[in-house]
Amino acid sequence: MEQYELLWQKALGAIERSISRLAYTTFVEKLVPVDLDGTTIILQADTKVFATGTVRVADKILEAFKKSETGITDFTIYLADSQTPFYTSVHLPEENDDSLIDPKFTFDTLVEGDSNRFACAAARAVVEDPGNAYNPLFIYGASGLGKTHLLHAIANELKKKKPQLKIMYTTCERFTNDLIDLIRQGKSSQSAGGEIFRRRYRLVDVLLVDDVQFLSRKQSTQEEFFHTFNELYANNKQIILTADCHPKEIELLEERLVTRFQGGMTAEILEPTIEMKVAILQKKAEKDKKILPTDVAYFLANNSDGDVRSLEGLLNKVIFASLLKDQTITVELAKETLSLSKPVDDGNDALTADEVIDTVCNYFGVSKADVIGKKKNKELVEPRQICVYLMTELMNIPLVSIGQALGGRDHTTVIYARKKVAELVKTNPKTETQVNDLKNMLLKR
Repeated sequence: MEQYELLWQKALGAIERSISRLAYTTFVEKLVPVDLDGTTIILQADTKVFATGTVRVADKILEAFKKSETGITDFTIYLADSQTPFYTSVHLPEENDDSLIDPKFTFDTLVEGDSNRFACAAARAVVEDPGNAYNPLFIYGASGLGKTHLLHAIANELKKKKPQLKIMYTTCERFTNDLIDLIRQGKSSQSAGGEIFRRRYRLVDVLLVDDVQFLSRKQSTQEEFFHTFNELYANNKQIILTADCHPKEIELLEERLVTRFQGGMTAEILEPTIEMKVAILQKKAEKDKKILPTDVAYFLANNSDGDVRSLEGLLNKVIFASLLKDQTITVELAKETLSLSKPVDDGNDALTADEVIDTVCNYFGVSKADVIGKKKNKELVEPRQICVYLMTELMNIPLVSIGQALGGRDHTTVIYARKKVAELVKTNPKTETQVNDLKNMLLKR
């Protein structure tokens, strides 16, 4: 006899003494134990009548568990012909799971401009009519452009305007980790633990998920996310997703998810213009109660990588330097702080963009014209992205110069390529070998 069967037999003695004889013999005695999920006994009922009769005395059964000294604290009932729990006594959180929503990220603290105006308008429309305006809303763009800020802004605005709604903000990584924990603990999707997982993500009015590009290659996570998406959508619940690229560009994402992600509204956030960068810097400086001269703001904007996060990082460095040296913020202080006042060494030993491109082309056996051209064949995209990565690793030149060297590509493309190869170096041994080979060739030239 299995352990859960022995424990159930022991618990039955305490239950029999706690409820009426009729209820015990008619309903509880006919239940069949099928599993033990932690301290929750999983039971099966032949019919809905037996299950309903048991639920009517659930409180007394739970009290009996405490007296039985079996360690059982809860129970879940399945009908014989169903994979969905008929009832579970396990506590399921009913309050909003908003612990991850950052109150600092609101529409008021977000700088709007040409690069994000469409996404912001779509976000505001969702706030006004969740589940109906645009569902799902899929916001995408390179890292550091404000997607997460916008996601939190939506959540905060919904909490203020529609407090009755249950809002769930999470990241794709957290969703995946929750699923992995469930699998690691040996809990099936039919267990009480599986039910808690499903209800956590499905019994909500608004689900916001950040960085869904991390669904790439994760088959089990994609499967669970697909069913979560379907259930929410079927019940007219709002879904808002962000990623660093368009749904079609997420590597090895199941086609059924791609079509669903595109089924509502896709909104791209682009790199901010110089004027918008200046506005972002001045707004942040104002928030920090610092005076940022316009010429310094333009200097930082022109020397940033293009994303908002790096822009704010530069400002933080300059502000810290002004406090440390007890000086007002000036362009000279900014140059000194960011080590940008000294020109890049133009000596004979300095590596050039052309040398990087030529070396990579020879290594992969492709032409330079194709690499800096517009073709998007896989055999050209890979060397092109590696060129970007090597230039950012080995050369002290602005990203805009890298883009120009590779056929006039913009900041967003350069940043994406750098990030893409950096991830592959960590996860793909072949790419790691290729990059290391090329680094050695360039450094020993």
